[in-house]
Amino acid sequence: MNWSSQEFIAIDWAVLALGVVGVVWAVWRAIVKDKKAQQGEDSSAYLFGKGEPWYVIGMAIFAANIGSEHLVGLAGTGAKSGVGMAHWEMQGWMILILGWLFVPFYQLLINKMGKIITMPDFLKFRYTQRTGSWLSIITLVAYILTKVSVTALTGGIFFEYLWGLNFWVGAIGLILLTTVFTVFGGMKGVMTLSTIQTPILVIGSFLVLFLGLATLGGGNIAEGWTSMMSYCDQLNNGYGTTHMFHWEEGDSMYQEYPGFVVFLGATIIGFWYWCTDQHIVQRVLGQVPGESNEEVMKRARRGTIAAGFFKCLPCFMFLIPGMIAAALAEKGVIQMEETDAAFAIMVKSVLPAGIKGIVTIGFICALVASLAAFFNSCATLFTEDFYKPLKKGMTEEHYVFVGRVATVVVVVLGFLWLPIMMKMDTLYNYLQGIQSLLAPAMVAVFAMGIFSKKITPLAGEYTMIVGFLIGMVRLVTNVITDTGKAAMDGAFWEYTSWFWQTNWLVFECWLLVFLILFMVVVSCFTPAPSREQVEAITFTADFKKSIRSSWSAFDIIGTLLVIGMCSCFYAYFW
Repeated sequence: MNWSSQEFIAIDWAVLALGVVGVVWAVWRAIVKDKKAQQGEDSSAYLFGKGEPWYVIGMAIFAANIGSEHLVGLAGTGAKSGVGMAHWEMQGWMILILGWLFVPFYQLLINKMGKIITMPDFLKFRYTQRTGSWLSIITLVAYILTKVSVTALTGGIFFEYLWGLNFWVGAIGLILLTTVFTVFGGMKGVMTLSTIQTPILVIGSFLVLFLGLATLGGGNIAEGWTSMMSYCDQLNNGYGTTHMFHWEEGDSMYQEYPGFVVFLGATIIGFWYWCTDQHIVQRVLGQVPGESNEEVMKRARRGTIAAGFFKCLPCFMFLIPGMIAAALAEKGVIQMEETDAAFAIMVKSVLPAGIKGIVTIGFICALVASLAAFFNSCATLFTEDFYKPLKKGMTEEHYVFVGRVATVVVVVLGFLWLPIMMKMDTLYNYLQGIQSLLAPAMVAVFAMGIFSKKITPLAGEYTMIVGFLIGMVRLVTNVITDTGKAAMDGAFWEYTSWFWQTNWLVFECWLLVFLILFMVVVSCFTPAPSREQVEAITFTADFKKSIRSSWSAFDIIGTLLVIGMCSCFYAYFW
């Protein structure tokens, strides 16, 4: 047997088949056990899950984030542009803000409403009913434009290069598999799958990293790192791709990542994604009946700290292996016609037989778990924020069925957008570009709503609408002008060039500034928030005491370690 084969051989397929059977059995057993404990269907458990241990929450947050855009897009970006996109991945520090700052606010509202909340619930309580409804619409649009279509595309690419599978067979197969899993597994299935895949994914990716460096360095990992850095330092017309900030206008990557603006832009997207996005926040909101505020916040905070540690890993798991692949291709060790093929080719080329099968199990679980998390969040948003208010008093089985139907509809719409998305920018840039159009409105409304008691309900509602409309107009111009690259003739395009040609990160930052000023101005001319709305963001003395007693030295040390790890990465790749 050729253990160093660069293709899948019989033992890999055997390991893969046994692993898939084992995963299906473990998930099925967990779901059956959970239903027996609930004594039937429960829409709350299906959509949110119950209170999981902090380490499961941490793994679930991490698994919900890791998807095919990392296996394909992030590794491909590493092969092409080095560490420029690391700003969006080295955000363990941002997840800490969810646990330390936002969870107490969300828990306060859960106490007032007497039920687990969605993010639109929070805005409905702080602003108006329509504000929450607009958030639901924007979030669903975001999932369709990014998560479903991107995962279908990248999943198809990954399986094509890994197994030689037809692109559309891989893409459709992944979506169908995940749809079935989400429909029958619910949040418990997602949590269980996350627990299984996270250690396999982490260990497997680091095997790719170290074995790739060893291959590049002739058996020496340190030599491989030096060789990779030396090669990448020569790219980009001598400016190199081994630094996260590009300061000089002569640097070709400056046009894409202009100086410190790249950090600000990544932070805006990160704030929305990690602190206010339903499919992330949903993982920390599950509760055990009768659990105290202190216990809920302690478990949620420690879950976010654990996720913060995990979030420091993707740059080493995917982005740097992409850089290694580029260096290996330059030496002729591997053949890589497309940068998007980087990670799949590395798996095939550097992992020994048998290990390929084990690692691939983790990758498949990661794809399914991440996509299932989005599907589940879509079902939650539609069921809780649109359907239940219209159809009150229905059975729990009925609500679960409606959530499943909503999942299928989102899948269909995502596929309809896929052909348009395939004609736009490179994968990872496309993903962050779409998010940069949607994030400013969300960041402005959540941040100002929490930190200011003077922002009025109508200010939040109008800002959500205006921000979304501006973002969608910019998206339309991106489609027409190839993200500002095409030469457009005519007076209209000439006079509006500032709108459609401005760098996407600069546009995102100025849009956030405009929306914050817009909120302040509108608040000067509209009715002030009610006492109940202000109380929704005001901590009582007892609640402050429960917050203080929910953290200990363990939480402080863990938090500082996460911040330190992020800082060290920035210092090295500055």
